[in-house]
Amino acid sequence: MVKLRLTRYGKKIQPLYRIVATDSRNPRDGKFIEIVGRYNPNKNPAEVHLEKDKIQKWITNGAQPSETVYSLLKKNGFYNK
Repeated sequence: MVKLRLTRYGKKIQPLYRIVATDSRNPRDGKFIEIVGRYNPNKNPAEVHLEKDKIQKWITNGAQPSETVYSLLKKNGFYNK
């Protein structure tokens, strides 16, 4: 099953996250299929960059977003259509 979830990168105390499409059996920072966005919680307010066409493609193909990714998508107007 494909999921949209966060994978961590960046420095020790300053995490940055990529929103990726990956197989649900892979570990958090393991291999992924495609990067569909970025999330930087260190800024105030937090920066979120979404590639909406890629996200829409994965959701129509059956990918399930994690709870965190779902809340980020909802806050950025993805589910307000």
